[in-house]
Parts: sequence; C-alpha cells; structure tokens
Amino acid sequence: MRISRRIFLKSGGVAMIGMTAMPAFLQRAIADTPAPNKKKLVVLFQRGAMDGLNVVVPFAEPNYYRLRPTIAIPQPKDGGAEAAIDLNGFFGLHPSLQPLEPLFHSGQLAIVQAVGSPDPSRSHFDAQDFMESGTPGKSSTNDGWLNRSLQEMPSPKASAFRAVAFGPYLPLTLRGSASAIAIPDLKQFRLFGNPQVTEGDFESMYASSVDQALHGVGQETFEAVDSLKKLDPDNYQPANGAQYPKSRFGKSLQEIAELIKADLGMEVAFLDSGGWDNHVNEGGVEGQLSNLLRDLGHGLAAFHQDMGDQMDDVVFVSMSEFGRTAHENGNRGTDHGHANCMFVMGGQVKGGHVYTKWPGMSDEQLYQNRDLAVTTDFRSVLGEIISKHLGTRDLSPVFPGFDNDPSKFLNILKS
Repeated sequence: MRISRRIFLKSGGVAMIGMTAMPAFLQRAIADTPAPNKKKLVVLFQRGAMDGLNVVVPFAEPNYYRLRPTIAIPQPKDGGAEAAIDLNGFFGLHPSLQPLEPLFHSGQLAIVQAVGSPDPSRSHFDAQDFMESGTPGKSSTNDGWLNRSLQEMPSPKASAFRAVAFGPYLPLTLRGSASAIAIPDLKQFRLFGNPQVTEGDFESMYASSVDQALHGVGQETFEAVDSLKKLDPDNYQPANGAQYPKSRFGKSLQEIAELIKADLGMEVAFLDSGGWDNHVNEGGVEGQLSNLLRDLGHGLAAFHQDMGDQMDDVVFVSMSEFGRTAHENGNRGTDHGHANCMFVMGGQVKGGHVYTKWPGMSDEQLYQNRDLAVTTDFRSVLGEIISKHLGTRDLSPVFPGFDNDPSKFLNILKS
C-alpha cells in the first residue's frame, strides 16, 4: 500500500508503530533529547456533560432538593456513607468521591462551581468543540487552546513528547502548529492504525521529502518511538502504594505518571472519559453517575499518591462541555444544561476552597428557567492555569476575543 503525503501530514500527529515488530529504520532513529524538566499540565475532558450539581452538591440550597426529589444527594447531617461529604457548610462531595476529601482538606484540591461556556448550545459536538478550541460560538476554529498556549512558548529543542494525548486520536484542543502526538497504549503502537503501511513507504517518504513540515512530523515520530522503547509499561510499579482503578481512565492516568517520571520532556497531557450523558437512571447515591465518580475519585487519588513530591510541578484540571438541568426529568435522570463544575488539583493549587459566584437555584435565578447559570467562564480558569503554571504570558492568542485579565482570575493557583 502506498500512502500520500497529504494522508501522512494529516495523520502524522498521531503516528506510532508496533514495538513488537519495529522496522529497522526506526531502530536506527536518533535518540530523543528531552527538554529540561518543566511544569506539567494534565487536562481531563469528561465527554457527555457531567452532572455537576450531583458531583459538588449544594446541600444548603433548599431548591436543590425541591428540583431533584428522587436523585438528590442527602445532606451531610443525615449521616453515613449515603450522604454528601461536607466541604464548607454549603457544598459537599458526592459520597463516591470520598478518596478526594483528604486532598481537598489538605489544600491539594480546589473546585470551581457554576463554571462553563457562555455559548448556549446544548449540542454535545458543538459544545465540546467550543471548549476544546477555546472559542465559544465560533465553529470555524481549527486549532485548540492547549496547542495555542504551547505556540506562545516556542521551544525549538522540545521533546517529541512535549504534548501527548492518551487515546487513538489527537483531540481538537491539541491540534495546531505546535507538535503533539497521540498514544493509544504504551504497550502497543500502530502506524496510522494500518498494518499495511510498509517500512519502505514510510522511510522513503521521509528521506525524500523536501517539505519541512513533513520532515518535522517524521522526525518527531522517529524520536517518539525510539524513546518509548526505553519504557517498560508491563513492569511499572506505582509509588507509595498507589492503586489505579482497572479502567481505561485509570490506565491512562498511570501511563501519564509513567511518562512524567521517565523525564521525556512531556509538558502537557490530555485524556478523556465518557459515559456522562445520563438522561435515564442517573441515580443519586447509587447508579450510573456514582459508578463513574467512583472511578474518577479513586483514579485521581491514586495519581496524586503515585506522583508524590513530583505533584508539586503538576496541575490537573477537569472540564465537561456543559452541565445538566437543575430539575430531574421523568426518567430519574437529567437533560442537557448549562453550568458545571471543574476540579483543579496539584501542589501549587490553593485548595480547600469551592470557588464560585453562586447564582442560586430558585426559578427566577435559573438560566432559561431550567439550568444552573454560568457565573465563571471556563477560559478564565484555564487562562490562570496556563499563565501562572505553564508561563504563557500573552493569553490573547490563546483565547482570542476573550478578556482574560489577570486581575479577574479567581486566584486558584499560588503566584
């Protein structure tokens, strides 16, 4: 099979190859020279629209229980494992997130509530694109805010692992002119997912290319594969007794930890999780949402434990395209809403706080009479993180058209 340069360029950002049958030309690739160790950012996208009101529960808001008669999480005063975990007297964690309680109270975890995109779309696809591109309401953006933030910090000698997505495809947020790769599995790699691509096709295309963009993509692929040969994911042992959940999410977190510890020059990592679109039988203390949150809580706690002191250089942030309706529907679920919550975890986080301009949940306070209103733009949260943590100075190219004034930051991170 012959492959065109166009296909190669389009697919090059996610190009990887099987380690068990590595062609000789890749074995001859020049070893990767990692960039100096820098701060790390890990971004989680929860696809399907997480129900932030049952994740970070406003148990002191009486309207919460009025609007959710069968799926609301009981107040902490009702006691036991069947109640919300009190955070500050107003908000509580879903009980399935119990592993995160110590992180919150030790100042390692912060929460932003009533946060989201100002765009009113209730389409999963549009809303996800708007958040990944960082340009709400603008569907023509072809690159992502995370890639643009890297463009503002040029690093000519950066590692091929500077930006990594853990999955089979490069997400929109990492597409752009800054180099990024996708890794579906550290144990097994495929070139474009197509075993029919031959060594001669790939090597001759690389060697004969006079296109500098193509040459760069090929070299990054060589370096990435050569560096990954040095890892042994089968024998990786998490530190400090950490135990990751046996799920795709847990596996991705473990692989992120492994790459960070391998010091291959990774600066940003992206992973996603699905299943959050709970229109039917979402449940309260138990149910579909509870199962997802149990995986989330145990995964984040294990990652934090595994990283140990290195967590001081890592910030983890989560997001979802929009929240859910304030009122439960007739199927013990929730429908597409507006505001949501975000988690921010790491050594430089000013944790132990729920950052919010709480909009209230009375009928007249709800957005379009049905949803929790957005009072914090998600770009403000991300802008503070990439400014204070990654060191991106000019945020205007990262979030074009948005007034990301540092004086308006929530001050979730230490200066």
